[in-house]
Amino acid sequence: MSDFNHEALSLRGNKLLIYTAMSKHNFYYRMFISKFVLEQDCVPLNPFMIFDYFLLDTVPRNIVREANNSLVQNSNELWVFGPISDGVLAEIKIAKELKKTIKYFSIKNSSTILQIEKCDVIFENDLEKFKSLL
Repeated sequence: MSDFNHEALSLRGNKLLIYTAMSKHNFYYRMFISKFVLEQDCVPLNPFMIFDYFLLDTVPRNIVREANNSLVQNSNELWVFGPISDGVLAEIKIAKELKKTIKYFSIKNSSTILQIEKCDVIFENDLEKFKSLL
């Protein structure tokens, strides 16, 4: 019998795992997004915190994309932050196929993140034509 004790041993929550989908254009908000999810009493699975930006291209990007897709599959919910890029749209499509809850948020600044309706989502580039995939 061990007498080892640590505060972490008493903290056995069963929090929702939230995949945080965001465009590379919001990369600089990655820590604020993780903080926001933690403040909602959930656990962020933030790809830009886990893999930085495609591991600085030290591995093929599809390896990181496949890892991200595994995180989406193992998360409880997918939360989308800011405008939707093509990569985020792919993650939404996977989450929908898996019948995951999907929530949308706008980022006003580092301290103001607001949940928005699906109809208020903004798309990057020429992706608005895929709005029906939401």
